[in-house]
Amino acid sequence: MTKDFFKKGAAILTLAFLPLVSCSDDDTNTMPQGDTIAEVASANANLSILVDALDRAGLTATLDGSGSYIVFAPTNQAFTAFLQQNGFDSLEEVPVPLLKEVLLNHVVSGAATSTSLSTGYVKTLAKGSASSTNTLSMFINTANGVVINGGAANGGATVTTADIMASNGVVHVVGNVIGLPTIVNHAIANPNFSILVQALTRDDQPDFAGILSGTQNAPFTVFAPTNTAFGELLAELNLTGLAQIPQATLENTLKYHVVAGQNVLAASLTDNMSVITFQGGSFTVNLEGGASITDANGRVSTITATDVQASNGVIHAINKVLLPQM
Repeated sequence: MTKDFFKKGAAILTLAFLPLVSCSDDDTNTMPQGDTIAEVASANANLSILVDALDRAGLTATLDGSGSYIVFAPTNQAFTAFLQQNGFDSLEEVPVPLLKEVLLNHVVSGAATSTSLSTGYVKTLAKGSASSTNTLSMFINTANGVVINGGAANGGATVTTADIMASNGVVHVVGNVIGLPTIVNHAIANPNFSILVQALTRDDQPDFAGILSGTQNAPFTVFAPTNTAFGELLAELNLTGLAQIPQATLENTLKYHVVAGQNVLAASLTDNMSVITFQGGSFTVNLEGGASITDANGRVSTITATDVQASNGVIHAINKVLLPQM
């Protein structure tokens, strides 16, 4: 990364990640005047551990207040499993700062019933270790119910009981505690990155999944090609499938999409910025006429979504695979 990387320029990237939750006037004007979210949870015996966790983390007042929130509420069974999986004998053993962020990762500002949700990203109230300003993103997939961050197998959850209305928001009960997502969790959760995941986990590649799930060399900034981008690359190279890309070519190409040791948000990008990648080569960010990247071969990729925040880095989606100088 050059010294110019964090200089503020006149042209600041204004792309935002895809909107997900819409809160119509009807949603807000018809909110019940009765129990708050905290009171709704306290009245549900199956959410008693959540209530205890909110008290321990000092968040009960927040969900008892006048704001407007969507809360994905884990059941007692979900919390018990979370404690066991993380080596805690009881809720009291979970460090309060960690517990607070895990709980905030279940809360989204606004109010939306399950039928108002659509597939895409929202911001939770939690912060990971990668950024002190950009809160963690949540990917919700409504193709088959409401699935959060790819479901339980990926550290996410599925809504089991939806639309419990409160005076200050909506509660959706979930069957798992939602973990703080890593770069890899976010890549797996979004179907538009499925070919990228296949490339990262190909048998002859380094342990990219392990690297991008961890903290060594973190935080990471990943410019993530979509499935369409990979399809166009195969056509460009006259290949019929991902398996035909030589090992070294694929490894260098994947590393070329990663910046190590930096959580680079869209607002930090400047026009004509040279970026040093994990692969060792560089590419150039362009903002004039729309945000794009020019790779070492003069090929141009448009940045289509930005600031998808993970606990150990951030993702920006791009519509063309970048190729390093080989």
